[in-house]
Amino acid sequence: MRHLAYAAVLIACLAATVPLVPVFYLTRMRRVRVLLAAICCAAAPFVIWDLWATHSGQWDFDGGQVLGARLLGLPLEEWAFFVVIPFAAIASYEAVGSLLQRRRGR
Repeated sequence: MRHLAYAAVLIACLAATVPLVPVFYLTRMRRVRVLLAAICCAAAPFVIWDLWATHSGQWDFDGGQVLGARLLGLPLEEWAFFVVIPFAAIASYEAVGSLLQRRRGR
């Protein structure tokens, strides 16, 4: 079960933030091209750094805590991290903004 640790954390992040979209009517989150562009802008420098750090031996992933499949030397969970975490951050930010806007409207 330990090999599912990283994937489980990512799933938990999605489980906590995906429901924010319909609950707070986050229409901006439905603009897929803009969302993907934002995620790519956030992920690109970290992917580059992660690739460099792992290939140079300065960073590594515990094989016992990842599923095992890799792409360019990075576990698939790490690639998912670069999508899930920016999505979660954007959804959380938008939900807080929506909540504050609702409070101001009262």
